[in-house]
Amino acid sequence: MASFGRHCARILAALALIGAGWGETAAAAPAQHSEIFYHVFVRSFRDANGDRIGDLDGLTRGLDYIRRLGVTTVLLTPVQPSPFYHNYFATSFTGVDCAYGGEAAWRRFVRAAHAHGLRVYMDLEFQYVAGGHPWLTRTWHHPAAARRDWLVWDNAEPRATPFGLYAGAADGSRHAIAFVNLDNPAVRRYFRAYLLHWADPHADGSGRDGVDGFRIDHMMDDLDNQHVVTNLFDGFWRPLIAAVKARRPEVRFVGEQWDWGHGSEFLARGQADMVFAFPLHDALDALDKAAILREAAATAAATPAGKDQVVFLENHDTDRFMSIVGGDPQKARAGAAILFALRGEPSVYYGQELGMLGRKGPAEKSDAPDIPRREAFRWRADLAAPGSAIWYRALDRVWSARVNRSNDGVSVEEQDHAPGSLLNWYRRLIALRRTRPELAMGDQSFPCATASPVLCVLRSAGARRSLLLVNLSDKPATPALDPEAGNAGLRVLLGEGALDAVLAPYAVRLAGTP
Repeated sequence: MASFGRHCARILAALALIGAGWGETAAAAPAQHSEIFYHVFVRSFRDANGDRIGDLDGLTRGLDYIRRLGVTTVLLTPVQPSPFYHNYFATSFTGVDCAYGGEAAWRRFVRAAHAHGLRVYMDLEFQYVAGGHPWLTRTWHHPAAARRDWLVWDNAEPRATPFGLYAGAADGSRHAIAFVNLDNPAVRRYFRAYLLHWADPHADGSGRDGVDGFRIDHMMDDLDNQHVVTNLFDGFWRPLIAAVKARRPEVRFVGEQWDWGHGSEFLARGQADMVFAFPLHDALDALDKAAILREAAATAAATPAGKDQVVFLENHDTDRFMSIVGGDPQKARAGAAILFALRGEPSVYYGQELGMLGRKGPAEKSDAPDIPRREAFRWRADLAAPGSAIWYRALDRVWSARVNRSNDGVSVEEQDHAPGSLLNWYRRLIALRRTRPELAMGDQSFPCATASPVLCVLRSAGARRSLLLVNLSDKPATPALDPEAGNAGLRVLLGEGALDAVLAPYAVRLAGTP
């Protein structure tokens, strides 16, 4: 796989930055606070050509499933060529990894996603380059080489990142990683053209075949806190984002704040449209009412008007929620219900809706420990069925310790037509989120008594109200509803029993105005 990736990089390095016309139109921009993300780890989602590597044609074939789930937006992990299985740290910024089908497959995917009414967000990491990138290979040990000043150097060697001068890949290979000099005006012009290429490939402002948003990985103001490439919010990110929005105002940017904090500075100074609600994620994963109330308030306070937070239970860098709750299906349902009731823009990590398992493996000097969090999406009960992206089968130590197994009940085939499945629970929650505007854009309050184990989330917009009740304890509990919260006239939409009836442990009840 490593040699194939290097071959890809050599081919793609020669591609022109600006592509030819691709046809179709961009997906319509959503109203503020209305997106529901489906976060896909490309290599693990679906294989279309039989090599067991998830690819873009496989993702295209999976769009019917994604649309039926009810989400609005597909967020992909990076697709640029890289020596690492996750495709962060690129060996070329132009083109698309050949293992994923190259640019032709990318064009097919974007067209198909837009035809399905889905928006597309591209994940980018261009603050570093990996060994094999021409900016590094052509300048290392060549002080007079062109574009040498596009990287940061220290005593004639690339300055090491926190990953060290070399980082280990899952296959045992090691690769150099170097800083990109984001202070260089030529580099800034390059990345301006680069983002405009993906957002507006026809260079006419139409956005036809362009992405609808970007996720910025590991967004920083001081690159890796090394005090070498600094003031990036004002000098790099703000002008870059402004240039893209000048061409296509509807394109949105999600910044992954490097410190996993509340992200206020990234929204205000960095001008990202959204950040990830990491502290709230920790509270949700713990199913801790007090922490959820505290972090919901802190998250709201950190979010300027017109900005938002992506609320999530899982992503590619976190343990799977079903593993965190010990495989308890009722806790999994409770977490999902809270996710879609809270203010913010919810994100579902592929397979989360099936209850896929996965925790980070034992530490080692490579990126392999994260593979259990990134295993193949479960289309069929048989893990080895055609289409299953079990690319990690080639890594014996990883494959033997794989978490998800055949016929474990965690697949689309096993859950699709089962009314009580977790998959269909997610479909119902997402449908409610999309059809009840107060859940997407309404005000938020928590009208239950703080001492009660029942979490109450009230969303309201004008006369419309939705009230979620979740018993976050292992004993039956009665909701301690505020009698002045306006509960009259609400009818139960999801769950069992009257609005104020006893809730079983981790039971969910959602009520709303007709």
